[in-house]
Amino acid sequence: MTRTPLRDRSADLLAVLAAALLVLVAVLVGRHIQDTYRTLFVHWPPVFADWDPHVGPGTPAALLVAAAVVAYGPGLAVRLPWRGLLAAAWGTCLAWTWSLALVDGWQRGVAGRLTSPNEYLTVIGRFHDIPATLRDFTHHIVSGTPAPWPAHIAGHPPAATLTFVLLDRIGLRGGGWAGAWCITVGSTACVAVLVAVRALADERLARRAAPFLVLAPAAVWVGASADGYFAAVAAWAVALLALAVTGRGVGWAAGAGLLYGLTCYLSYGLTLFALIGAAVLVLGRHRVRERPVVLALLLVAGAAVVPVAFTLAGFDWWEGYRLLVTRYYQGVGGTRPYGYWVWANLACTVLITGPATVAGLRRAGATLIHHRKSPSASATPSVSPVPSVSPVPSVPSVSSARTRLAFLVAVTLLALLIADLSGMSKAETERIWLPFAMWLLPACAFLPRPRVWLTGQALLALLLNHLLFTGW
Repeated sequence: MTRTPLRDRSADLLAVLAAALLVLVAVLVGRHIQDTYRTLFVHWPPVFADWDPHVGPGTPAALLVAAAVVAYGPGLAVRLPWRGLLAAAWGTCLAWTWSLALVDGWQRGVAGRLTSPNEYLTVIGRFHDIPATLRDFTHHIVSGTPAPWPAHIAGHPPAATLTFVLLDRIGLRGGGWAGAWCITVGSTACVAVLVAVRALADERLARRAAPFLVLAPAAVWVGASADGYFAAVAAWAVALLALAVTGRGVGWAAGAGLLYGLTCYLSYGLTLFALIGAAVLVLGRHRVRERPVVLALLLVAGAAVVPVAFTLAGFDWWEGYRLLVTRYYQGVGGTRPYGYWVWANLACTVLITGPATVAGLRRAGATLIHHRKSPSASATPSVSPVPSVSPVPSVPSVSSARTRLAFLVAVTLLALLIADLSGMSKAETERIWLPFAMWLLPACAFLPRPRVWLTGQALLALLLNHLLFTGW
């Protein structure tokens, strides 16, 4: 029996209320654990932040951007030419992220973020001889070794730190340039997701998702943390793979592989993006009719470039990860209670993706269930490959497009849950899981009355940024 719109809206609200209850319980239980046992190592659980109501120079701009996107975003997303939409999405996302960052002021919100004791810029001087430092990198991961790396450097493969070393080498020195890099590159993630959704599902759903990708609460942590930069690299790896498997040209596969290899050397945990890549291949399996073997070879060859380069330079990824696990349990990761964080991490995810994403995920799940129950669920429409010169791709039926998008966000949620269950993501996931959050946000395309949901997204982001001083 088909659900009525009223029943769907009621189910959406119940899902949002359940998510809000999860956040509330995480706050209350977290406060009790932290006040009693001091084992969470966050001041405002479940978020790594301090209670600090404030306004700043970015406040007027943030309010203006939020109001403009709520009022005009859905309409413009439908009317703008596709390339114009991509440019507008990136520009608006940049304005939103910069304004939120500047709510904390230039030093606290941008320039000082990546210069704190555990951050990447503190070790720039140790990379004066890059090849020698890469050969010696794993000797300083575990606490107790001579000159151990600060937490974030030890916790990531060296491509993360090397990014900021190279920025320094070309004259873009200091926290201001590093923060600007993370915000500028990180804001392109919304464009990458739009490109992928259009290729794998259809343009209509991509356009519906656009305002939600722009106005995401996740922007609070994209400006400015290195994980926003990581999120963009991972997002473009998926987007280029989507272009490759949907007939836009097999050459995109090489770029997808290259960026996936870089993703793995920016953050160990982002190897889980292989699951999202596999979902893209599944969605495109009936559309790869031209040179599938060439596509596979280009993908593998591209993915090998960064690992081979770092291995030849002397860095052993597997050894680095093994030592990281030791370092993780030497520090607060070994003290933070798994029994709290395994579900409180999900409360952090609610905060970075917002209530609209919760409702969208509920609708995505309903779409997949309906697809499985439908008598025609096993029938996959035949879709001709789309030439790269075509301005608008041919697309499957609306119902099939919805199922494809639901499948993509469901696999993303699975990857996030695996990261959660691993126990290597206890706390700070509002930052660490930014790359996954970007691929949950497209679920908002399933929602009716987008302005109502966008208002909720904007209010959450503004409250978070003005009531809390986030650690990243």
